[in-house]
Amino acid sequence: MFLFLSKLLPLFVYPLGFACLCLLVALITVWKRPRIAAVSITLALLVLGLAGNAWVSASLVRSLEVQHVPTAELPNADAIVVLGGSVRPQVPPRPWVEVSEEGDRPLYGALLYREGKAPRVILSGGRISWMSDGSPESEDMATILKAMGVPAEAILQDPDSLNTYENAVNVKQILEENGMNRILLVTSALHMPRSLMIFRKLGIEAIAAPTDFWELRQVEEESLPTIRALLIKAIPDASNLESFTRALKEYIGIVVYRLRGWL
Repeated sequence: MFLFLSKLLPLFVYPLGFACLCLLVALITVWKRPRIAAVSITLALLVLGLAGNAWVSASLVRSLEVQHVPTAELPNADAIVVLGGSVRPQVPPRPWVEVSEEGDRPLYGALLYREGKAPRVILSGGRISWMSDGSPESEDMATILKAMGVPAEAILQDPDSLNTYENAVNVKQILEENGMNRILLVTSALHMPRSLMIFRKLGIEAIAAPTDFWELRQVEEESLPTIRALLIKAIPDASNLESFTRALKEYIGIVVYRLRGWL
């Protein structure tokens, strides 16, 4: 039930869902309570306008991504742990396993292995049956890693975890069974703060190896925008709305996980 509610309830807090609720209230109240309808429409426009704004969205995303950027070469570890949420299963008409926006995770995990950073790679991620078909994400990621030259005997899998907390719990069990504890944790930079806190809470010596950066920019790369750029960035955009929602999801997750004692 927690898993279902954790997927359902945030939808009404995310900008698009919240705006839809406001518009529904406006639709119900527009004839008899026009003031309430006007306030609801204003809230919907305000939320969508802010969340879809390039500067607001980028700022929220960067606030998470800058937290664990490696400042030196990553050290060697007992294992490389790659979290799921990055692949689509091989179901028709797909000819093979496909990667999503977060597909950098298994690719970077394979690269770290080939660089000799660890002798084993642990792939963690199941698949929620009522949300999608196909094999567990760990199997799909294993398919990608093997295609990139990682030998099957170097790959360990956790095919059962359905959220980040379960990722950490199941990985800890695998580590203990194999006499390992020091890991390079590979996940999206946006997802890294919450993930790292959970793994370390369980006593795992986790070292951040973030990938899939969305908005991180070096200060020296910033320049004064042109009038055209200012205009484009000021207008709400679906891609900005998506990145804002992803960042908001992480902050909500941090609060919920902390309340449950997982952080």
